[in-house]
Amino acid sequence: MWDVLTAVVFLGLLALLAAVVLYVCSRKFAVFEDPRIAEVSACLPGANCGGCGYAGCAAFADALVKGADAGSIEGMACPVGGNATMSSIANVLGMAVGDAEPKVAVVCCQGSCEARQRVATYDGLQTCTAMHAAGMGETACGYGCLGCGDCVEACTFGAIAINQETCLPEVNEDLCVACGACVKACPRHVIELRKKGPKNRRIYVGCVNKDKGPDAKKACKAACIGCGLCLKECKFEAITIAGNLSYIDDQKCRMCRKCEQACPTQAIVAVNFPVRKVEKEVSE
Repeated sequence: MWDVLTAVVFLGLLALLAAVVLYVCSRKFAVFEDPRIAEVSACLPGANCGGCGYAGCAAFADALVKGADAGSIEGMACPVGGNATMSSIANVLGMAVGDAEPKVAVVCCQGSCEARQRVATYDGLQTCTAMHAAGMGETACGYGCLGCGDCVEACTFGAIAINQETCLPEVNEDLCVACGACVKACPRHVIELRKKGPKNRRIYVGCVNKDKGPDAKKACKAACIGCGLCLKECKFEAITIAGNLSYIDDQKCRMCRKCEQACPTQAIVAVNFPVRKVEKEVSE
């Protein structure tokens, strides 16, 4: 009888001791989470696309709160939610946030099947990453789009599709949220994010070939040959040439389109502009 009571008392004391130890540990090692993190997370769309530069919406919410504590969330933006989402977050954190210019993904390659002749046949895993690792691909251009659709697979918003006639990806700007997933997925860095621009108009160089002019043109009819004619025409210092390749700074470009007219290979792309009268007359 006494043995049973002793065992019960002993177990009771042991349980009490364990409870005290657990309580002390829970208090000592408790992780405090700022309640603002949950409030900011509720404002975010929950896409977890990584376009903000963080692993997901939860990580971005944590970074926003820390930024607010440091005094600024400038430069931090949610590409999916846009300015409306960031304004809501700013209200939660008691911060001011400027309107971020909307961006869109652009494909900087015009190397269609017509412009780039096939010189080899690739027989392997049908991904851009695998083809790029294997070498040049199926054309003489070692810089252009490979057309396997890694960007299509990466886009969770259905904003990119491969044009079966040109074998190039096309971006639906109405669906694109500029999350940057396609940019990261492209092994040749053919895709970049650019300002949508007023009335969704934008101008960019549709080429990433850094070979010398004759070699680039031999590989693709639409290649930039680094001739510098666009640079001479630009009065706004928006164009630079590096590595035999022109680049247009969308922050400086005033969209006069003189560079587009000067380009001998039509490597410069102008999007959503009205058709020029001269072009109409020629077509007629």
